[in-house]
Amino acid sequence: MESRNLLIAVVASVGILLSWQFLYEQPRVEQEMAARQAQQQTAGQQAPTGQPPSVPAVPGTSVPATPGAGAPPAPDAAGVQAPGAPPVIGAPGAAGPDRKVVLGRDTRIRIESPRVHGSVRIKGGQIDDLTLIDYHQTPDPKTPEITLLSPNGAALPYYAQFGWVSGGNEVPVPDAETPWKASGTTLAPERPVVLSWDNGQGLVFERTIALDRNYMFSVTQKVTNNGRAPVTLYPYALISRTGTPDTLGFYILHEGLVGVFDGTLKEVDYDDLQDAGTMQQRSTGGWIGISDKYWLTALIPDQKAPLQMRFSHTGQGKQEKYQADYLGGGQTVPAGQSAALTNRLFAGAKEVGLLDEYTEKLGIARFDLAVDWGWFYFLTKPIFYVLEYFYGLLGNFGLGILLLTVLIKAVFFPLANKSYAAMSRLKALQPKMTEIRDRYKDDRAKQNEAMMRLYKEENANPMAGCLPIIVQIPVFFALYKVLFVSIEMRHAPFFGWIRDLSAPDPTSLFNLFGLIPWTPPDMLHIGVWPLIMGGTMWLQQKLNPQPADPTQAKVMMFLPVVFTVMLAQFPAGLVIYWAWNNMLSICQQWLIMRRMGVSASGETTKKPAGGSPKGGGKPAGSANANKAGAGAANRNKGRTNKPKGKGKGKAGAG
Repeated sequence: MESRNLLIAVVASVGILLSWQFLYEQPRVEQEMAARQAQQQTAGQQAPTGQPPSVPAVPGTSVPATPGAGAPPAPDAAGVQAPGAPPVIGAPGAAGPDRKVVLGRDTRIRIESPRVHGSVRIKGGQIDDLTLIDYHQTPDPKTPEITLLSPNGAALPYYAQFGWVSGGNEVPVPDAETPWKASGTTLAPERPVVLSWDNGQGLVFERTIALDRNYMFSVTQKVTNNGRAPVTLYPYALISRTGTPDTLGFYILHEGLVGVFDGTLKEVDYDDLQDAGTMQQRSTGGWIGISDKYWLTALIPDQKAPLQMRFSHTGQGKQEKYQADYLGGGQTVPAGQSAALTNRLFAGAKEVGLLDEYTEKLGIARFDLAVDWGWFYFLTKPIFYVLEYFYGLLGNFGLGILLLTVLIKAVFFPLANKSYAAMSRLKALQPKMTEIRDRYKDDRAKQNEAMMRLYKEENANPMAGCLPIIVQIPVFFALYKVLFVSIEMRHAPFFGWIRDLSAPDPTSLFNLFGLIPWTPPDMLHIGVWPLIMGGTMWLQQKLNPQPADPTQAKVMMFLPVVFTVMLAQFPAGLVIYWAWNNMLSICQQWLIMRRMGVSASGETTKKPAGGSPKGGGKPAGSANANKAGAGAANRNKGRTNKPKGKGKGKAGAG
């Protein structure tokens, strides 16, 4: 049957993709993670090596600034400083001391905010210490907060820096070791701090750092020229990350460097940047940064300023360094005057509503695309908004998924009704279809011809059963994407043992759901909800028309087992959606079959129209019955209003 073949093709395609992911991609990613950990351990036994400072070239020229004049250091021997670009600061170092030890070495400005903990290093003015108050490593709020930024010198530094590039003026500019003077000791919302530094040659630099109540820093850089000649400086900002992070390696999720250039989103994987070394892009406005699954650090310049943006990678030994930066246009400061500009840094969680708010209020070009919504953006994001609305009503994302499923079923209700009605007609035709296959089992052409004739006579459409499945595939993947990438689903509980809808069901059949003190391997983590999903899928197949071919029927009945094993590793929220969707489909299909008089086994349950209560008697339409009816009609012509009794014209034997 064509519908069955189409369904098998769809299921086989999904099965191949899932098998590739779990049998090849996941082991490969685990091997890479193990190799990186081994490399970091090896590197941790080596002492960090510093690099001599050098100076970037003047933007647009080949004239270098004055060596040793306080300019930021250029990359190590493994990297090449591109002319007219921000400096690549900090050598790709090995694993350093404990993070707390490094933080205790310097004088710092403490960050007090409702949503972040951290500090700003006064020496160098780097924003390099940040943890997220609302997010923890596990669903248990007693576990440590998520660490986003770490200082240079610690293991795997990750920080942001703002500064100036001297444009051939031969004047010192602030660098990563500049001894700034701070106006306060605490940075808080509505309480900015000001860093100041006099270069001793007529230029006074000021850097005002402010923070809102979420994750957006504002950095205003001001230069006052107390000298006798004008000075031209080029503003820059950079985000530096040492070490290749452990990514999930899923093709549906981007983790790496990201930016929007002239309104176009560009995503660069870590391995692609390792191959390219440097990627440059000119843009007016936009933003650039580094994205994890749930976290983002992004530089946001003036949205009307022309910029030179860049992704770069350098490496030394077994460590790698990634940098996202931009260089602005020259700012000429006449003698006795000042120049200032404000840029921003986002460092925090990729909360959808917050990113949308920044996009609208600050006019940041396509900042909402920091969340990887995928190809079905037009479907994925609305589904998220519906779930978030239901969460506001019910207080539980799991209940929101159940209500969303009902809503989706309501949208596809007319289509599903037609489909289930068509499938019920096909189920009622099972005996005739089996008879045709047996009759023409050696002649496939005649078998198909007889099947098509039967479909036409009975007004049955073999493709109708697959249409709802095909239509709902984008919905399924869109919901999967929402559960997988949106931080709002991270650690969102349902009921009972489901404490994280974005993680797989933690129970397992193979340790009797926790009764046996044994932790099965990942492939054997088949929890309660995957089993419920598999059971509902099996029941739904029992209601569907069964293939007449015994081998094909066995393959179809084995599919629930395959999907149970495969989906056991998927987010629990997705499995709950599929199981609940199956339950609603079973109820809808069973009601339609009952209304049409078809049982689950395919037998007709309605009494034949015009037949006796027992179903006996000759079928209407036989030749003898027609003749008898015709004769009776002729005999009774003209006698309708006459009284009963004997009369003239009594007919003899017909």
